[in-house]
Amino acid sequence: MRVVETFVSIQGETTWAGIPCFFIRLAGCNLRCAWCDTTYARDSAAGREETVAALIQAFHASGLTAVMVTGGEPLLQEETPALVRALREAGAEPVLVETNGSRDIGLLPPGTVAVVDVKCPSSGMADTFHPGNLDRLRPTDEIKFVVADRTDYEWALALMRRHALARRCRAVLFSPVAGRLAARRLAEWLVADRLPARLQIQLHKVLGLP
Repeated sequence: MRVVETFVSIQGETTWAGIPCFFIRLAGCNLRCAWCDTTYARDSAAGREETVAALIQAFHASGLTAVMVTGGEPLLQEETPALVRALREAGAEPVLVETNGSRDIGLLPPGTVAVVDVKCPSSGMADTFHPGNLDRLRPTDEIKFVVADRTDYEWALALMRRHALARRCRAVLFSPVAGRLAARRLAEWLVADRLPARLQIQLHKVLGLP
């Protein structure tokens, strides 16, 4: 597998925010989002080659149980389902996989938590979501919208309501684009609409962690 980095930090997003977590960042992404904060992971040739066995060793060495596989776009690499399965067999819990929603999340084995980042209009990638993923969402999965303005919010709100996303998965997360939308403003919109969703702030960045 092509791996950009592995590291230990606080899980800064998802409903698992706040727990110590082992991160595996895979190389390569098929999207070019305007607000991407990991551009160094876009190139499929970035990083280094690692075997699944070596990554399992690194997981054990971390002394943690929680793992997030992220990118880039993890589902571009054919070995990702095997990696996730091996992590589960090695005792990892939870195993979170952050994906941009353009690839089939049905490839992920049972027990995996898919964190699906549905791209809003300001990202420039709003037409990339794989519609079949709506039917593949499991009760443990999570949907994330990164919102830069009111247009993004209304777009996400419409999608959430049209497909009853709050009933399809564990949580729907709304996160503001740093420097473009104040978290308080987004919180006010969520409250005003009585939305069954969660405000998400990138905790690791608040703490100055990777």
